[in-house]
Amino acid sequence: MAESFVYMTCADMREAEDIAAVLVTRRLAACANILPGMRSVYWWRGKVERAEEVVLIAKTRDSLVEELTGAVKAMHGYEVPCVAALPITGGNPDFLGWVQSETQSGDR
Repeated sequence: MAESFVYMTCADMREAEDIAAVLVTRRLAACANILPGMRSVYWWRGKVERAEEVVLIAKTRDSLVEELTGAVKAMHGYEVPCVAALPITGGNPDFLGWVQSETQSGDR
């Protein structure tokens, strides 16, 4: 089994907290970290935009990334929300086992 960090951006703290709570409650993520105070500069609809955003990072298993992405898209206020999975290639085996045990398996 393999795990991933899923990096997301949210418009504000409330949206990040709401999404994090749903992901953890539905066991699509073992944990979600919320990092306020990010400043983004990006292209959107032909021009450079700037925005204050909140970073949300979910810890999950690879097999749940697609379902987690769908859940985020259904709740998110952005037309095209940033949801990007980053594979975890190593780390504390106890932590990685915890991520596995606290997320849903395909047979639940």
